[in-house]
This record gives sequence, structure tokens and C-alpha cells, in this order.
Amino acid sequence: MAVGVSGEFKRVMLLNSIISAFLGAWFRISEPFMLFRARQQNKGRPENDLVSIIIATYNRSNILVDRTIPSVLAQTHKNIELVIIGDKCIDDTAERLHALDDPRIIFYDLPERGVYPQDIKDKWFVQGSVPRNEGMKLAKGHWFVFISDDDLLYENHIETLLKSVRENNLEFVSASYRTVKDGKDLIVHPEKWNIGSDLICGGMQTWLYKSYLRSFKWNRHSWRKTFDRPVDYDLQQRFYRAGVKMGYIREIVFYNPPLEGTNTTGYQAALEADKL
Repeated sequence: MAVGVSGEFKRVMLLNSIISAFLGAWFRISEPFMLFRARQQNKGRPENDLVSIIIATYNRSNILVDRTIPSVLAQTHKNIELVIIGDKCIDDTAERLHALDDPRIIFYDLPERGVYPQDIKDKWFVQGSVPRNEGMKLAKGHWFVFISDDDLLYENHIETLLKSVRENNLEFVSASYRTVKDGKDLIVHPEKWNIGSDLICGGMQTWLYKSYLRSFKWNRHSWRKTFDRPVDYDLQQRFYRAGVKMGYIREIVFYNPPLEGTNTTGYQAALEADKL
């Protein structure tokens, strides 16, 4: 029996290695050209300040409507649209969003749920990838911001990030944020995440980048890798390797609260919640 399990494990690892190697090679070859083409197509086009905030959600209508959406709509930067993509929700998300009756909110529920790995940790690494890619198709803003459906944005979130990319002529910027780990309040600065010899970036919810980078898709297979497995780590590495003009600031722009029923965040919270 042990031999059979070992053989299956080896087959799975081999498959993961093949898929990761293929995608890695494809991204390295194709994405610098995608970036060059996007820059050429957008050269000389007037820049506007419409920001698309894209949220992937799945059956969390209470937190989404009561916490996250109010923090988005309270932004000091007013020219925004909120693109919410359901990962085939089966709760009352659609009804509650419709009841808000706000023209800034766009909601689309996927007809089929995205395909994710069964393992809780692996799933946490890539969940939301499929709806985020769909959200980029619907978004009309000149800039993209991605947040989770339980985040709490500070009111100057968009204004602060937009000011930085403009002053520093960047295509991508990230910032600091407040979170909770094992009951302890922490400030996470972007220099915690070193993705290159001379550039350091932070968590997904602190990002703002030009929408012409939409050709860089969220990689739902990043969990198969042996390093940088979370989908946001994977994407920012690909931005960096392709030559995207990236930077970071130390201002705190949002609060990542603990997952309901736990006192922590990240995949540790997902593991704890699964035991409840």
C-alpha cells in the first residue's frame, strides 16, 4: 500500500513540475513582449484617474456588504468603479449587491466555480484567480486595485497609491498594511517581500497598477511550484522579470483583519477555519 501511495505522489509531483516548467518558460518568453506591446498601444493616450477595484468573492455577503464595500465607497479618491466577481456564489450575494443600487458597483457571478486544488493550503494560494481574471475583462479603469472580500481599506488608500505612481512615473506600486497574526497586531512593510536584487514589493491588497497590464493573468497553477506559490507572489515576480516599472511606499493603506472565527490571517486562518 505504501508503495502505491509513494508512486502516486511521485506522479503528482512530476505533473506539477512539468506544468510549472511549461508555464514558467511561457511567461518568461511571452510577457516581455506583452509589456512592450501594451506600452506601445497606450503611448500618447490621455491618462485618466478612473480606478477599478476588483474583488473576487464566494459566499461572504455579510462581510462584503457590511465591511469591505463601505470602506471602498468612502475613498477620498472618488473616481472609482467596484467590480465584484462571484466565484459561482450560492448565498444571497447577488440580492444584497442589487439592493445597494449603486451605479459604481458592477457584479458578475461566474456560471461555474473556478477549478482549484483540494488541499486547503494549496487552494488558499490560488483561490480567487479565476474571478480576478474575469474582473479584468470587465473593468474600465485606467488603474487596477485588487482586494479581498473581507478587507478594510483606509479612506486614503487609492489617493495615496495613485499619487505615488504618478510622482515616480511607475506602472506598479505597493505599500504597507496592518494585519493580525496569532492574535498579535502587526504592520507589514513591503520590504518584507524581496522579489529581486533591487526591488521589493508587498501584499496584493496594497497594489495599484496600470490596467494595460491586464495581459498578465493570475496564474491558478502557481500552487504547483516549489517556490513563490501564492498567486500574488507569482504575479509580482512575473511583473518584475518582464520589466514593469515597480516601486513601493511605506504608508499603511489597509487593514487585513483576522478571518472570522480565528485570531489570525493567511493560510493559517484557512486551516483553523476548516477545523471549526
